Amino acid sequence: MLALTAAANHLGNKYLADCTLYVTIEPCVMCAGASYWAQAQGRGVRGRGAQSGVSAARALLHPRTQLRGGVQAAECAALMQEFFSLKRK
Repeated sequence: MLALTAAANHLGNKYLADCTLYVTIEPCVMCAGASYWAQAQGRGVRGRGAQSGVSAARALLHPRTQLRGGVQAAECAALMQEFFSLKRK
């Protein structure tokens, strides 16, 4: 949500039609819905998450969004493991 808001403010436009969104894991339903309303029709690149084309979040993305998964999957996994390891301490 913060990234979408920051991008819209930077561009001076609430629509992000030609933007690429990079995420470590597949977006949650709320963030997927927010990207739909921002008309993020460009590319979505995720490191990890559901590899199939069908998921709750995927169904909420803009229909023109092009997804690419598995980009730097090991690095994304390491970031997520480190984040949750620190949370557990």
